[in-house]
Amino acid sequence: MKERCRNVWLAVSGLVILKDGRWLVVKKKYGGLKGMWSLPAGFVKYDETVDKAIVREVLEETGIHTSVAGLIGVRSGVIRNEISDNMLIFRLTPLSFDIRAQEEELYEAKFEDPHLLMQEGNHSVLLDQLLSYKNESMQQMLDEMNPGNQFEYTSYKLFL
Repeated sequence: MKERCRNVWLAVSGLVILKDGRWLVVKKKYGGLKGMWSLPAGFVKYDETVDKAIVREVLEETGIHTSVAGLIGVRSGVIRNEISDNMLIFRLTPLSFDIRAQEEELYEAKFEDPHLLMQEGNHSVLLDQLLSYKNESMQQMLDEMNPGNQFEYTSYKLFL
């Protein structure tokens, strides 16, 4: 199993939208999006479900507490024909509003009008695509299910 999944990455990203339409965006200090506006994101840990991972990542990066509203979509690519790089994109509801940017990883975090971000031009391609996002296309999370004790799941979620 280890060899088969060694070069498969699973990450999560979260679109947090305020009632006034502003998005929570971050400017990273590292990686391919260094210095650009993007969504809070990070890798899923071995002991968590994807929904728990995105809530954790947003909190760690921005100090904003959230709850999962649903799944927007999936981004998947292959890097240098070596690594399967996959990201689940969630819609999140903010539960707090006082931003505390994680200084080790971020230059800045803020709530911003997405149209102003597009005019600025210093943002990820994903943000461009998310401008056409509609709540109706979001997959809802079904929780507290058990597909059978034979699988020995300690947590199981379904997004439909």
